[in-house]
Amino acid sequence: MKRSISIWSLERRYHTRQVLLALIVGVSLSFTGCATLNEGGDEAVRLKEPRIQPLAESQWNAQQQKMLIPLKRDGRVINVWTTIANNPKLAEKWLPFAFYFLTDSTLPRREREMLMLRSAWLCQCEYIFGQHTLLGKSAGLSDEEIARITKGPKAPGWNPFDATLLQAVDELHADAFIPDVTWNALAQRYNQQQLMDVVATVGQYTLLSMFLNSLGVQLDEGVPGFPTAKDK
Repeated sequence: MKRSISIWSLERRYHTRQVLLALIVGVSLSFTGCATLNEGGDEAVRLKEPRIQPLAESQWNAQQQKMLIPLKRDGRVINVWTTIANNPKLAEKWLPFAFYFLTDSTLPRREREMLMLRSAWLCQCEYIFGQHTLLGKSAGLSDEEIARITKGPKAPGWNPFDATLLQAVDELHADAFIPDVTWNALAQRYNQQQLMDVVATVGQYTLLSMFLNSLGVQLDEGVPGFPTAKDK
């Protein structure tokens, strides 16, 4: 007599396969993170030209003008905003969320800039790293500290709390989770709202890195890129 295979048995086999696949993918992500590597595996692949062009001011419709004109600085709007404006509905929802982290976050400015810079480095997003090099300096980070962020939480020179902040970014990047030891160390200084902002900041800047890298958004004029060897 042939054994019958129950639906439950099939579901269990399917679930087992999905778990194994998730584990394989998870291991891969823990090593590569956001960075897309060439076949050689040693350099992130990034676009030298935009896939979606930033909108020139002459192209703005009434809805785009309403969104972008308030963002003008020195007579222009930076490429990230003029690119996202190609999708006005997305921009309308995303801009208030994005500006929360820049202006209303519960985290001290220097510390949130560290989170943003480390997220950008792990995702190899030069656009964010360049913009937040400037913002980080205005928040009190030195050139040496910004270069050291690329080396991570174990680099010599960090105080224990700064190292823990960077460790949290690395853990979220690798596993989408902050373990208890890091969480409890952050909680010695941060309240609940600030702890939530740590996770949300890394999430926002990971998402933004995916957007900028994939659409090929180019550095704005006068904005630095990644630190050079002499900076480190």
